This record gives sequence, structure tokens and C-alpha cells, in this order.
Amino acid sequence: MNFSLRKKRAGAGAKAAGVDGILITHLPDVRYLCGFTGSSAVLALVGARATLFTDGRYTVQARAEAAGTKVVIAKKPAVVAACEWLEATGVRRCGFDAAHTTVTALETMRKALSAKVRRGMFVAVGPVVARMREVKDADEIELIRAAALVGCDLFDGMLTYLEAGLTEVEVAATLEYAARLAGAEGMSFDTIVASGERSALPHGRATRAKLPKQGFVTLDFGVILDGYCSDMTRTVHMGKALRNERDVYDSVLEAQEAAVAAVAPGVTAGEVDEAARSVLRRVKLDKYFSHSTGHGVGLEIHEGPRLAAKQTQVLKQGMVITIEPGVYMPGQFGLRIEDMVLVTANGGEVLTPSVKAWIEL
Repeated sequence: MNFSLRKKRAGAGAKAAGVDGILITHLPDVRYLCGFTGSSAVLALVGARATLFTDGRYTVQARAEAAGTKVVIAKKPAVVAACEWLEATGVRRCGFDAAHTTVTALETMRKALSAKVRRGMFVAVGPVVARMREVKDADEIELIRAAALVGCDLFDGMLTYLEAGLTEVEVAATLEYAARLAGAEGMSFDTIVASGERSALPHGRATRAKLPKQGFVTLDFGVILDGYCSDMTRTVHMGKALRNERDVYDSVLEAQEAAVAAVAPGVTAGEVDEAARSVLRRVKLDKYFSHSTGHGVGLEIHEGPRLAAKQTQVLKQGMVITIEPGVYMPGQFGLRIEDMVLVTANGGEVLTPSVKAWIEL
């Protein structure tokens, strides 16, 4: 990872926002800029010069991971030490990301300063680093690609043991155990296993409900590998399907593939969303599609851009997004199909190539 270049770009972003420096408190942003993976840290950035503040638990780890960044092992709260350092350095206008700074945290930051610089020191500058993270570099893409392929292998393995009568939590536990054995640091989010009528719940966390002899099972999961997340959804059918169930599945698959085909640099997020939504609208299923078409994925499972109706953000080469339309009919059934897609110079590259065709178990 080229942390030096990232810090320079973040410093330039802060300057463009009209501030002398920027205080990074969101841990994924800290990791992105310097490589530190601990659970407590603040990064103060002035120009391209960065100082990482953490505590004694991470003395060895911080100096090993944040090579090229000055490390301060603070004897007081890291954010207080960072604010004092910023004042001593001569910074008089410091940016912060309001999306990740609570009112309490901002008050703590201000109290760490002397009265003469407190007023006007901290300025909300928006997601400077988060915007940088939306476009992945070559190293990040390879890590995400590897995480996505682990997910595909896990799904292929699931097809060998899914059967009626297993509980949803048994399926999730088996999946998560296999993920650990495959090298995952953890799951990207709580595994979703939603079966039968529960498949109509877009975020149906695994319960003790048993997989039905006849009905859909939606499987939405992801792994964290070297800090980067994967995310995929496949829906299978237990037993012989009704004609309506197969028709709805075919429509969701068509919508999903239409949105994937719409991905390209210069296309807006809203246009990709509409590509999926228009297919479902044509067959009068759009009212059952209750969420956005997708989101960015990287160090966090949900990053920018957001692919939703009327979103005007333009896709750029290097973005990694999900395409995940679904249909959810309360009291009946639901299903979703999701891929991770890399925006390339020529369109979209699917990073989760597991089978999406109809599967009946």
C-alpha cells in the first residue's frame, strides 16, 4: 500500500477544504492512511506529515504497522494528545469528518485546546478520506478479489450440505466455521440466512427456524480478508418450486444482470439503480423491491457510492460496488441476488462468479 501517496492526497484534500490540517478519528480511515489496525487511535495530518496517537497496548504493533508515520504513545486519551499536538504545531483551522464525530467527541477535542485557539479551530470538512477510499488502487483490488473468491468457495461448499430440517443458525455456523478455516479474519456482517416465509425479510438474520422442504433460502454473507470485505447473496430453492416462484426468480436475475451490464465509468449510480428497477417495474414487481440496488465495499462493508434512485454520483474506474436487487412479498417469500462488481475502463467486472442460475435442492 502506498501510504505516503495517500497521506499526500488527504493533505491536499484538507487544503482544498480550507483547513491547515485534519484530525482522523474513524479507524478505517486511519488504517487506510497509515496501515495501523488497532482498536484505539487518532491520526493528525498536517500537509503530508502524519502523526499517529495511540496507547501503550499498541506500542509494538503501531511502530510495526505504521512504518513511515510518526507514532506517539500517549499517556492521556489519544484524541486529547492529538489536539494538543495540533495546537503546538501551529495549526489554527483543523478539519474533521462530522459523519464520524459525535457532539461529545467534538467537545472533548475543543476542551483539549487553550482558550486562545479553541474558537474556530475545528471545522467540519466532510468525508475527505472516505471519498478517497471509494476508488480502490491495484493492491486493494487484489485483496478484495481474494476475499470475494473465498466467499464463492464458501457458497459452493454450502450447496453440499444444505437440506430441509437444518436450522438457519446451523447453516450460518457451518458457513462461518468454514470461513475461519479458509483464513478469514471474521465475517463482514452478521450472516443472513432467511428461509421460507422469512425469506421475505431483506435482513433476516439467522434464527432457529428450520429450512423448509419447499421454499426459498436466501444466503447473504461476506468475509474479511486482510482487512477488506466481501459481500454476496445467493438464493436457492428447497424442493419443487411453484411456477410463480420461478418466474419471480427469473425476473430478479434479469434485473440483477441488467444492472451489472449498466456499470461503466461515467454512468451515474442512479442509472445503474434504474437499470435494475425498470426490469422489475415492467413485470409489476418494483413495489416489492424495498431497498437500494447497491453500495461500495472495501475496508468497510458499506462505503460510497450508494446506488439508489436519483443518485447523481458518477461511477469511476476502480470503484468496487454491489449489485443486489431483490423482491420481498410479506407472508409469501422473498429473494435477492448480489454480486460484487469492479468498475473497469470497459465496464463492470464481476468479482463473485459463483453460479446465479436457478438452483433447486
